[in-house]
Amino acid sequence: MSTPWEPGAPGTDPGTSAGSGPAAPPGAPFEETPWRRLDPRTLLVHCGWMAAPLGSLALTALATGGRINTEAWITLAAISASFAVLTTLGLIRWARTEFRITIPRRGEGAGGASPTFDVRSGLLTRRLRSVPLHRIRTVDLTATPVHRVLGVTVLRAGTAGSGDGSSELSLEALAVPEAERLRTELLAYADAEAIANDPVVARINWRWLRYAPLTFWVIGGVFVAAGGAYRALDGIGIEAWKLGFVQRAFTEFGASALWLTIPAALVVILALGSVGAVVLYVENWWSYCLEWTDSRTLRVRRGLLTTRAVTIERARLRGVVLREPLLLRAGGGALVRAVAGGLGNREENRKRSGLLPPAPRAEALRVAGGTLRWPFPGSAAPAALTPHPRVALRRRRVRGLLFVVLPGTAVLAGLGAAFTPVLLHCAWIYALLTTALSLWLARDAYRNLGHGLDGPYMVARSGTFSRDTVALQRDAIAAWTFSTSPFTRRAGLVTLTAAVAAGDDGYRIPDLPATDAPGFATTAAPGILEEFLVHPGPAPVPGQQSR
Repeated sequence: MSTPWEPGAPGTDPGTSAGSGPAAPPGAPFEETPWRRLDPRTLLVHCGWMAAPLGSLALTALATGGRINTEAWITLAAISASFAVLTTLGLIRWARTEFRITIPRRGEGAGGASPTFDVRSGLLTRRLRSVPLHRIRTVDLTATPVHRVLGVTVLRAGTAGSGDGSSELSLEALAVPEAERLRTELLAYADAEAIANDPVVARINWRWLRYAPLTFWVIGGVFVAAGGAYRALDGIGIEAWKLGFVQRAFTEFGASALWLTIPAALVVILALGSVGAVVLYVENWWSYCLEWTDSRTLRVRRGLLTTRAVTIERARLRGVVLREPLLLRAGGGALVRAVAGGLGNREENRKRSGLLPPAPRAEALRVAGGTLRWPFPGSAAPAALTPHPRVALRRRRVRGLLFVVLPGTAVLAGLGAAFTPVLLHCAWIYALLTTALSLWLARDAYRNLGHGLDGPYMVARSGTFSRDTVALQRDAIAAWTFSTSPFTRRAGLVTLTAAVAAGDDGYRIPDLPATDAPGFATTAAPGILEEFLVHPGPAPVPGQQSR
């Protein structure tokens, strides 16, 4: 069976068959590089899926006092059969997955050939993927706890155009020393010019732990963990609401004074959330280091149980985002994310783009500037950017009153009129509190609006629950989108979105004056809008027909 070669893959040797090693014909431009295989411990990694069903079976046996019913035996038989089938398939996949780095010969015959990274795999249909090394943008080493116990890791090489993950090359699993050597080989063709300044941009500082609770996980994480525990218990046939201690807790909670129990419950949730947030912070950012490995490659290393090492080519780094969630901003902190291409789909991009954990804002500004190799634009007060018109403040106030204050007040007032006057008092109290909160948030959101240009970067700031300041390379902007609604058109505003082949693919500048948006877009990224703009011409001469 012949190999289905990837179209347009430079360096592919059409003389290589599916079941043989490299057979370079005389005069071929590539050296005969031996194929390498994955580590045999890959088979053990694939057995990790058995932990959940076997654990569920064990818990069922404990809950029933060791009495295993017919359904449990059927489950065990299904697990055994699945294990046999998947292990066989894994063995075949391991035996038929090989990789190599192909180096062009020196001298005549090499032509324009470039070094390539070749991966050969497939169960029934053999596939050879050959990618030039200069197209590889990132190399990511990821090791879950199972991988770390076995001493292996997963290598993922992101290429140009792999935003959806379809062009990503993945090898699971390699021994850690072998993976490190392979990553060094893949990045060996990067520019090795010495860096003029210190290549280390930032290292972990455990005093930053005080910022860990100032995130969503301090409250939301508790409910996420509770939901996960409930689903796990429900999966093994245990109804959490029928457990004795759970029923007693709810009974005692309802029988006690609510003005004491509710604050006590909130304190417990905050305490548990804070502990969980600190644990997650330590696990995610253990041994964190952000450094330039050479003048073209930025690398982030972090992780305690699941380690991660992400490398980003400077040519694919399109900017950075300084993110300040509301709680973190109140504590004087911020975090930094990269706007880069080749980091996978949206979920993988979220995991790989982090450059700095929650840290002091001054440190975040320093790291953002060190990543850009340019003072971070807009690092001063919000007034340093061009403000937006006052009508944007009015729109935010109206939205808060219409979508937050009015519905809740109407519901409480309606229930109060139908059932009990107590809810009528709740209605006016709710209206008073939410009106004050909405007006304050609207004012904060308006103050955070701003945009501008700073050298090679376009800067945009917006948001209140998460104030984000993005600095984008102006030459990376591929298109502009002008968005309006009947309300914004009446107010003379427009939302401008810069499309880039990196990060979130598009970054918004909300509520710009409609008369200023085209000029700003043309200045920020020349050559995109000029043909669509209508410039006022000279006044027509009387007696002549104007064109």
